[in-house]
Amino acid sequence: MTKPTDALHIPDTQSARDERHLAIQRVGIRDIRYPLQLRVAGATQSTAALWSLDVALPAEKKGTHMSRFVAWLDALDLPLDAATLRLRHAQMLDKLGAQDGRIEAAFSFFLRKRAPVSGLASLLDYQGRWIAETRGGVTAIWAEVAVPVKSLCPCSKEISEYGAHNQRSQVTLRVEVLQPIEWHELVRFAENAASSELWPMLKRADEKWVTEHAYENPKFVEDLVRDVALALNGDARIGRYTVDVENFESIHNHSAYARIERL
Repeated sequence: MTKPTDALHIPDTQSARDERHLAIQRVGIRDIRYPLQLRVAGATQSTAALWSLDVALPAEKKGTHMSRFVAWLDALDLPLDAATLRLRHAQMLDKLGAQDGRIEAAFSFFLRKRAPVSGLASLLDYQGRWIAETRGGVTAIWAEVAVPVKSLCPCSKEISEYGAHNQRSQVTLRVEVLQPIEWHELVRFAENAASSELWPMLKRADEKWVTEHAYENPKFVEDLVRDVALALNGDARIGRYTVDVENFESIHNHSAYARIERL
């Protein structure tokens, strides 16, 4: 049966030629929320991601096909890891007829943790991000994770007759993935370097352990960022990286901050 629209001629204006001779480095869609499947600690987690997708547009082309970005998102049917993201990114570029482009997805994921003494299990949430970018024929895949931890001030411990000020901190790692690496492994880079890691659920015996463990492992923000970077330097699966550490100070109305980059 013939549809009424079959006889219509609908011009493809965005595929027309542009005579202004200006290439566009990035054009696409931003902040679209869409489902995402992840492989975390050997299991598949379903979450929602905030996506931004774009491509480079040659000077002679008037526009890109925005609907194709959403069609690409809707076709994602497997848990996303570095290898799958690289493949899907190439498919997106082909779908848009582009040489260069970028994918970014920000999301939450969970790890089940057992308290250090009682062994009680609960879920702790982390903020993750996938980035895939192709420029000049070279594709890079980046994984980012923001990890909440605890830090205790070495100076406060040294000068005080008892106690030491401590605070919650956030360690954010953005690493170029050269070989497969798991999300829980990225998290451990931060948690292993902290005065103490965090748990969602603690009994009194756990709280005592965390307090004393942090007291025996004081870290300035400079110590924490260096210890994380040192661990990253020793892992051949990781290329370029940035490590950001922010201490949400308990005795100041400001944060302490440090960054190390290997770019």
